[in-house]
Amino acid sequence: MALSSSSSAPAKGVVVTVPVLVLSVSAAAIFLFFLLSSLSSSPSTCTCPVPTATTTAAGAEAYGRFGERISPTAEDVKWVKDQIESNGLRMQDNVLRKGINPRTRAQQLQDLVQFKGISHYEGEESSNHTALPCPGELLVEEHHSNYGEPWAGGRDVFEFLADSVHLSPNARVLEIGCGTLRVGLHFIRYLNPGHFHCLERDELSLMAAFRYELPSQGLLHKRPLIVKGEDMDFGKFGSGMYDLIYASAVFLHMPDKLVWTGLESLVNKLKPFEGRIFVSHNIKFCSRLGGDECTKRLSKLGLEYLVKHTHDSLLFNHYEICWLFFDLFERLCFNLI
Repeated sequence: MALSSSSSAPAKGVVVTVPVLVLSVSAAAIFLFFLLSSLSSSPSTCTCPVPTATTTAAGAEAYGRFGERISPTAEDVKWVKDQIESNGLRMQDNVLRKGINPRTRAQQLQDLVQFKGISHYEGEESSNHTALPCPGELLVEEHHSNYGEPWAGGRDVFEFLADSVHLSPNARVLEIGCGTLRVGLHFIRYLNPGHFHCLERDELSLMAAFRYELPSQGLLHKRPLIVKGEDMDFGKFGSGMYDLIYASAVFLHMPDKLVWTGLESLVNKLKPFEGRIFVSHNIKFCSRLGGDECTKRLSKLGLEYLVKHTHDSLLFNHYEICWLFFDLFERLCFNLI
């Protein structure tokens, strides 16, 4: 009672200040509680991309990252089979028929030589009616027989690689040994202008690419960077990074030492975390080292062997073996997840 009956000024000052102090401390405690709760509920995350399966099979996803069609679907295959059946089409012997004169490539070439061109221009007129004269050997597509399998297999390789890396038109692709563009044509058509690069040493193959394949396929506007060069010299390609680097049946024709020299250069051109390197047919440059020596050498380059794939052909009974390597930095990141 004595305390409550006291009405001095200092006592009133204490009574007024205590609630304010209590409220301030409470507000600060509540704020600190929510702050700590939010921090504890947010586990550390890795911003590296999540690894995705790269195997492809019948009925697999047929679209790229941004919805562009790449591989045919099961519905596409069924449609074309239905069209063949509904039209009653059957394979027939290639015999002479009225209005059609089947010619072998050799016969076509002889016609070009004998008649100086399809239109039979004579004299000076025989060479000034085309903006880009093409040798007869290319016009009859003799270079399509330079491979150990049908020319159509190039599309199979493209679809497999494009699907495996979820290729987008804006991606940058480097092919080592693009030859006459059996595979490259499909990349050039799909990618944005200037995004397909290639190193090729064979002059005849390059002539076929520049003087026949690109013009005849209407792809000159895509401006691919195709460079004649040897010894895995990528100096003319600048400092750009690639989403996909591949060598289709090329390394087996090179000395092992040259392959390793090339891989050392390619590592610096592979886009971190997302870039992939594919090698088809065999990796004897690696297996010939014996033991785990290949793994050690790849690690020193910042690469790691990932997996072996096989992919089937759409049009003929054949499959191709492909080995996948990728940037070691991505493997380290994935191990942290």
